[in-house]
Amino acid sequence: MSRVAKIVALAAAGVIGLLPGAAPALAQESPGGQNNPEYAPTMLVLDASGSMLAADPGGGTKMDAAKNAVRSFVGAAPEASKVGLTVYGTGTGSTDAEKAAGCKDVTQLQAAQTIDKAALTAAVDGIVPSGFTPIGASLRKAAESLPKEGPSSIVLVSDGLDTCSPPDPCEVAKELSKQGHQIVMHAIGFGVDNASRSQLTCIAQTTGGTYTDAADGATLEQVLPRVSATALRTYAPAGTRVEGTPRYRDAPALVPGQYLDVLAQKSKRYYAVDIPEGSTAYFSGTVSFARRDGSASFSNNRLDLRVYGADGHDCNVYENELATRTSDGVALTVGSVFTKAAEPKTGSPSTDRCRGGGRYYFTLEWAHVGENSPEQLTLEMNVGLESGVSDPGPPPAQTAPVDFTTPPGPVRPTVGGGSFNVATTLPGSGIYSDTMQRGEFVFYKVKLDWGQGLAYRVHFAETGTRGSAYTSNIATTLYTPFRTEVDDDTSAYTGTEKVLPSNDPAVATIPIRYRNRDADVVKVREQSVPGWYYIAVKLSPGSEPERARTAPVPIEVEIAVTGNAEPGPTYQAARAETFGGSGKPAAQEPVAPASESTGISPLVLAAGGAVVILVVGGLLLTLMLRRRR
Repeated sequence: MSRVAKIVALAAAGVIGLLPGAAPALAQESPGGQNNPEYAPTMLVLDASGSMLAADPGGGTKMDAAKNAVRSFVGAAPEASKVGLTVYGTGTGSTDAEKAAGCKDVTQLQAAQTIDKAALTAAVDGIVPSGFTPIGASLRKAAESLPKEGPSSIVLVSDGLDTCSPPDPCEVAKELSKQGHQIVMHAIGFGVDNASRSQLTCIAQTTGGTYTDAADGATLEQVLPRVSATALRTYAPAGTRVEGTPRYRDAPALVPGQYLDVLAQKSKRYYAVDIPEGSTAYFSGTVSFARRDGSASFSNNRLDLRVYGADGHDCNVYENELATRTSDGVALTVGSVFTKAAEPKTGSPSTDRCRGGGRYYFTLEWAHVGENSPEQLTLEMNVGLESGVSDPGPPPAQTAPVDFTTPPGPVRPTVGGGSFNVATTLPGSGIYSDTMQRGEFVFYKVKLDWGQGLAYRVHFAETGTRGSAYTSNIATTLYTPFRTEVDDDTSAYTGTEKVLPSNDPAVATIPIRYRNRDADVVKVREQSVPGWYYIAVKLSPGSEPERARTAPVPIEVEIAVTGNAEPGPTYQAARAETFGGSGKPAAQEPVAPASESTGISPLVLAAGGAVVILVVGGLLLTLMLRRRR
C-alpha cells in the first residue's frame, strides 16, 4: 500500500470509529462474558467478641465453629465471586475501661474483591475473639467498603445483641437504605436469645435480606454457605447512567443501548428517542426487588410504560406489568414495541404527532407500590431501533407454539446468572442442571435465528424435606430479546417433584419470522425478532423461611431448539445486528430528519462521515502531490 493510501485509510478509519453504526442497535452481551455470571460484591461480617469463646454444643468454642463455617463457604465459593471479610471484637478486651475503644474495634481483613481463597482462609485462621459487639459500627464500615453503585450484600454472623449502641444497628440499616445504597443485609443468629433474634431480623428485613437461626456450629456450617450463595447471586443492573426528567421537554435523548437511572415511588421519568422514518422502536424497563424474606404476601408492585409524540402528545401506547409477590425477590420488567414511526402521515395535526419519523418520548413509572418497598429502585432500560424492510421474507410458518421433544444426551451442570445481563448461555438443545436457593430468581438465555423456535420445561426435583413449612411459589417466564413476556407459568412446590408448565407440554415460541408481527395475536407479533431469548426461574423463600432456607432445590431445564436457520428480511438501511439478528442490508435509503429534534440522525452522521472521509482524503492527496512537485 502506498504512503498516500495508508494516510487516507487511517483518516477513514478514524472517522468511521466515530460513527454510531459501529455499535449494535441494542446491547445483548453480558458485561462479564456470556458464560461467567457476575456476583454481587459481598462482605462477611463476623462476630469475634468475647462471647464467641463460649462452648459450642458440638464441641470446641463458638469461634471454632464459625471459622469452620467460613472455611466451608470459602472452599465452595465460585472463583469469580467477590468476597471480603470484616470482624469486630479482636482489638480489645471486654472490661468497662476498654469499652470506648472496643466500640470502635472494627477491622476489615479482606476487601470484597475477586475471592482469594488462601488469603481469606488465612485471615479467618488468625482471628482471636476478645472484645465488644459493635454491630452498628461494623455495618457502617462494611457498607463504606462496598461499591457505591450496583447491588452488594453483607452477611452478618453474630451470637448476640449490639453492646455498643448507639448507633443502633437496625437504625443503621434503615439509614443506609434511605441513602439509596443497594445493599442487602443477611443476618445469621448463632445460638441467640429472643432479643438478639429480633434485632438481627430487623437488620435483615429493613434491607430486603434474610434472617436465619443457627442453634449450633453444625447448623451454622450448613447455613452460612447457602445464605452467602444467595447474597452473591443477585440482580446486577448494568448500563450507561442517565437522568430522566419529570417533563418531556427536558428529557435526555437516548440512542440504542442500555441505560441506568433511579426510579422513586410513584414517579414518572421521561426519555427521548429520535426514530427514523419507517423504523420500529423497542423500549423496556426493569427493576429488581431484592427483598427475599417472603414476608409481605400482598407486596404488589406495578411498572408502567407509555409513549408520547411531538409536543408530548399521548400516542395511546401503554404497557404495564404487575408482580404480586415482589417480596419473593423478583425482577419486574415491562416492554413495548412502537411501530407508529412506520405509519404514513394523514395530514391531521393531532394524528400526525404520533406518525412518521421524529422525536418521540417514552416514560417509565413505578405506579403501584407494595408493602415494605424501598424509597427508590435502580431502573435498567433498553432502547432498540430497527429499520424498515424492502422484503419482509416468508410468511409465518405457524401461529401455534413449536412442539416439545425431550432432548437426548447427558445432563450438563450449569449456574444461572442473577440478571438479564449475566444470564447463563444454554447452547442449544439439551438438559441443564442447577441448584436454587430459596428466594432466588435466576436467568438463562438461548439464541434463536430466523426460522427457529424454542420450547422448554423446568423440573424441580424432590427433596428430603416436605410439608407446609417448605412450601414455595415457583415460576418461570420466557422473555423476548427486548424483554417482553412470551409466556409464563407458576405453581406451588412442597418438596415433591414438580414440572413447569403444569398444564402444557412446554413454554414455547413459534418459529421466529419477521412477518409474525402482522399476526392478530399480540404475543405472536412480538416473536418477530431473532436473538437472545431469556428464561427466568423463581423459587420463593417458603412459608416458613427460616426452615425452608436450609433446603436448596435441584432443578433441570430441558431445552429444545427446533427448526433450521433461514434467511431473514431485507432491510432498507445498512445496520448493525438488532437483538442479535442478521438481516440482509440492501441499498441505504435516506431517512427524513426528525421533527422537533435537536439530535443528529445516525444515518445523517454516517453520510456526513463519508463526506469527511472524501474531503480529508482529497486534501491529503493534494498535499502529497504538492510535496512531490
